Amino acid sequence: MYRRTNLNLSVSHHNEIIFSNDGHWLHPLFALEDFLDSADYSPSELYLTDKLIGRGAAVLIHRMGIRRCHGLTVSSRGLSYFNRMSVECSYDNLVEKLDCQTELILTDDMSSEEAYAELCRRAGRP
Repeated sequence: MYRRTNLNLSVSHHNEIIFSNDGHWLHPLFALEDFLDSADYSPSELYLTDKLIGRGAAVLIHRMGIRRCHGLTVSSRGLSYFNRMSVECSYDNLVEKLDCQTELILTDDMSSEEAYAELCRRAGRP
């Protein structure tokens, strides 16, 4: 199912790419969230591919209802979150953590809702 692209983020439905975004940080995932709010797709039927998946991306991916994804590089904290939330995630490279402030800010004792609120605050979203 996984297809390598040069994009930071792509989402497919039955092997057809329905969304892509080459933005940085978590902005492509927030753009996907906006897209899915008005699209007629069941998130559980989608397959997401992202270049980097850390704890923040994992929170957003799970919150959208996506259950299968692939990351070129995935942090152990992101993978641990996926495992707890029953999200299937494959990867090319597993690293202890990403070199990103988001990995440090989202602590293990934060709930998914608290983590989402913090991500929205940092992204300047209501």
